[in-house]
Amino acid sequence: MKNIVQLLAIILTLFIAGCNPKPAAESAISTDTTAIAAGMLIFNQECSACHNFIADGIGPSLGGLTTHEKVDWIKKFISSPKAMMESGDEHAKQIIEKYKTVMPSFPKLSVGNLNNLVAFINTKKNFDKNAAPVDPNALTNPIPDTIKFSTLVANIKLFAQIPFSSDENPKTRIVKLDYQPKTDLLYILDLRGKLYFLNKGKPEVYFDMTKERKSFIHKPGLATGFGSFAFHPDFEKNGLLYTTHSEPSKTKKADFNYNDTIPSVLQWVVTEWKTTNPAMIPFQGQGRELFRIDFVSGIHGMQEATFNPYSKTADEDYGLLYIGLGDGGAVETKFPFLAHSRDKLWGTIIRIDPSKRNSKNGNYGIPDTNPFVKDADAAGEIYAYGFRNPHKITWLKSGKMMASNIGHTNIESFNMIESGHDYGWPIREGTFVHLESGNMNSLYPLPPDDAKYCITYPVIQFDHTEGKAMSSGYEYTGREVSALAGKFFYGDIPGGRLFYSQVKDIVQGKQALVKEWRIALDGKVMSIEELCGDKRTDMRIGRDSKGELYIFTKPDGKLYKIVSAKE
Repeated sequence: MKNIVQLLAIILTLFIAGCNPKPAAESAISTDTTAIAAGMLIFNQECSACHNFIADGIGPSLGGLTTHEKVDWIKKFISSPKAMMESGDEHAKQIIEKYKTVMPSFPKLSVGNLNNLVAFINTKKNFDKNAAPVDPNALTNPIPDTIKFSTLVANIKLFAQIPFSSDENPKTRIVKLDYQPKTDLLYILDLRGKLYFLNKGKPEVYFDMTKERKSFIHKPGLATGFGSFAFHPDFEKNGLLYTTHSEPSKTKKADFNYNDTIPSVLQWVVTEWKTTNPAMIPFQGQGRELFRIDFVSGIHGMQEATFNPYSKTADEDYGLLYIGLGDGGAVETKFPFLAHSRDKLWGTIIRIDPSKRNSKNGNYGIPDTNPFVKDADAAGEIYAYGFRNPHKITWLKSGKMMASNIGHTNIESFNMIESGHDYGWPIREGTFVHLESGNMNSLYPLPPDDAKYCITYPVIQFDHTEGKAMSSGYEYTGREVSALAGKFFYGDIPGGRLFYSQVKDIVQGKQALVKEWRIALDGKVMSIEELCGDKRTDMRIGRDSKGELYIFTKPDGKLYKIVSAKE
């Protein structure tokens, strides 16, 4: 059911493009208030993270959908898109041609739920203005160069099979691979609530959020749930672990909120956990909440918490926790003032000191070296701002900090993060002007006086003709695969394309060249799509304590290690 609205959005997009569908028969859609209310609950729980009826989100606005297609067609497509494609349905053919993917079927979705969902969508009659023709002054192809294949082919070997956390697709929601500092111990996280310790490649549950926090939820949204984890650099001694997770709206009073006329779909919570014995598996100990924050939707939440792995005990940065907070879909839902602001945490990377207590709520510290700590009109927690979704944070061996930023409908990017810098969203997307109002799908060239805006632009970027969502990002620092040395690896989450840039080319103020690379399993070169057997790969890259790289995918829960490579 998780991709229902994506399916509906695809249909809408095709109609806007001129498929000339027939209007729905109004008599086929219930107007019963109980059915509509039930449909609204389904939409809010399963769909609101990706779509709304005001503006484009992850997919297009759904306003007016039922005026452009027969209800039976919509329901059949949701129930079994593959069957419709195989039957030769023209709309289905156009979908696969446009999106290069076959959406999953939903045989468990009852007729009643389908009817209720359609009944609710039918109450939203108007198309969003973003569906209008693109501004003729907008860029039609922001980055015209095509990413070229390199000669790099990496051989992979199955390292672990993660237990399925659902009998529906995706079978797992594995999102982060990381290690315990100063050890070789490796862990992998499933958004549905479990953190696994990989004992010689065999997963053992180390921490179960569903048991530790009864208010824990992993819906709505593509990235809600157990968002991230970070072991303190001195975990072996102090037993401190930090996590982010989501809970229902109004579970508790949020430390960071907004006017109650603005919706709050859920809250994200940061917790410090202290184990009674750092060597004990599974985890046993107590949690202490650091803060919680309201979000207007289930997208662009709190998907990263991490410490600088290269920081030494005497360094100013040692023991300071970095957290990436997305804009929560505030811009898409027409609350852009919540983002791109130095007095609000949405759309920022923050840096806090869990060992101190000088925050407003007294639960954590704000480092006195943070850029806005002395600004009475700013939030002292903020380290950098102007992000749509700072999805993952990493560091190069040189000490330079990097963060991926998942884009709206045009640009995916990596930014080199510097203290106090503004990275532009929503007035910029990549190295282009973006309009926070009007047609959010359009981009424009930078103005002649752009310097006055003091925006820091990406060091790596590609547009949505190449990939839809930036995945991970790690410099190879291992010793086992020499062909990977000197490269920074990342990819595309849904499509599974694999990219790299030369580390030496990653320079502030420039954009490094992007190249594509391939993998081989048992001597056969293949794509990630072929590897996991699903056109939506939900692919991530991870790195262990020795700097070796891994690839993993949600649909099959498989974790592979790169064991060799050649160019």
